Amino acid sequence: MGKFTQDAKQLLEFVGGKDNIKAVTHCVTRMRFVLVDPKKADIKGIEALGSVKGTFTQSGQFQVIIGNAVADFYNDFAEESGIKGVSKSEVKQEAKGNMNLLQRAIANLAEIFVPLIPAIVVGGLILGFRNVIGDIKLLEDGTKALTEVSVFWAGMHHFLWLIGEAVFHFLPVGVTWSISRKMGTSEILGIVLGITLVSPQLLNAYGVAGGADIPFWDFGFVQINMIGYQAQVIPAMMAGFVLVYLEKFWRKVTPEYVMMIVVPFMSLLPAVIVAHVVLGPIGWAIGSWISNVVYAGLTSVVGWLFASIFGFLYAPLVITGLHHMTNAIDIQLTADFGGTMLWPMIALSNIAQGSAVMAMIFLQKNNERAQQVSIPAAISCYLGVTEPAMYGVNLKYLFPFIGAIIGSALAGTYSVAMSVMANSIGVGGLPGFLSIQPQHMLNFVVAMLIAIIVPFAITYVVGQKKLPAEER
Repeated sequence: MGKFTQDAKQLLEFVGGKDNIKAVTHCVTRMRFVLVDPKKADIKGIEALGSVKGTFTQSGQFQVIIGNAVADFYNDFAEESGIKGVSKSEVKQEAKGNMNLLQRAIANLAEIFVPLIPAIVVGGLILGFRNVIGDIKLLEDGTKALTEVSVFWAGMHHFLWLIGEAVFHFLPVGVTWSISRKMGTSEILGIVLGITLVSPQLLNAYGVAGGADIPFWDFGFVQINMIGYQAQVIPAMMAGFVLVYLEKFWRKVTPEYVMMIVVPFMSLLPAVIVAHVVLGPIGWAIGSWISNVVYAGLTSVVGWLFASIFGFLYAPLVITGLHHMTNAIDIQLTADFGGTMLWPMIALSNIAQGSAVMAMIFLQKNNERAQQVSIPAAISCYLGVTEPAMYGVNLKYLFPFIGAIIGSALAGTYSVAMSVMANSIGVGGLPGFLSIQPQHMLNFVVAMLIAIIVPFAITYVVGQKKLPAEER
């Protein structure tokens, strides 16, 4: 008999029994179910189980927060239920049956960008470090940066650009690869397509933006501009989807004995032509329009209002999954303006959620079970993972969530008012300052203090009146 056998048996009953489970798997902290009828789940019964830290529904999946012991719980659940688990990708595919068209589109967008985030985060941190050693005048009475007085650090500054360039300039390769991977087509063709968008033969996108003369391929009857799409996300996405649908079409109609020759050739060549003749210019225009609108909103006389609304609504957007759209916008802002004012507000929202949980830790200091949920949730939230805090604590009691989004709105407003800009997407939460451009770090620290103090104060004061004695 396993450690969690009894709770696993009860969980099976509370989710509606074996017949109500389409698919089940687990991630780092959560059991993930796709239920035939989500209404049959007894949420109160599930959350009363000793092993359960909370529940929530997202992207068509009913998720039960277990914590770090989720793998052991999952094994006991599988043994008790007799249900064979599936991969996370299969669960996601099943879950799409519970989503509407918009939710499916958002889920697909998220699945494209999630595999790219580790590289983008590393690239942002490296750019931030380069700025610290190359731009901040700390030495010789504030007149010189570290790279100006040290050969080693000058060399390191130059060397690290190798990684920064690989991440951001050649990002379209990652985008087209990720689309091919997600859609189940040839990943190598996705990579090749991405390379054709950033080839050294082409005029660099930054050169195009700077007004350089654009070379062209001359076919006699037509000329095609030789423009690169370095750091451009939307042209890469559009080209990637053309490639995968071409490949799927040719797989269906091509005899198997010539498939190896016909499918790659008839998929890749038209995709590359369409990408450079049609989709690249259109995608560039769309991406520039989006980034210009967002940037204009953030820097206008009503930028404070834009920031307040975004800071207030970001955490609710996380609940719906719509927050994944900000990844593409952040990347486009970075490409067009050398940084993003949007991402610092996201980091501040994460901090605000963690700060509300910190207040709950103090309010419930004598509630051992609550502490088992709140302490790990606060730590993960301050490191950029908000789900355990939001679903395990803040949304459960609601007033901490409201305190957090108010603090996030105020912190975001200050951040935008001070024009705080990040190099790119970074590590959410407290480590977020590492991705902030050096000249804005002090103001970002002030914004972080707002995101810590305001949610904590609101949650603690309201909690003293609203939180029942038995919850403490």
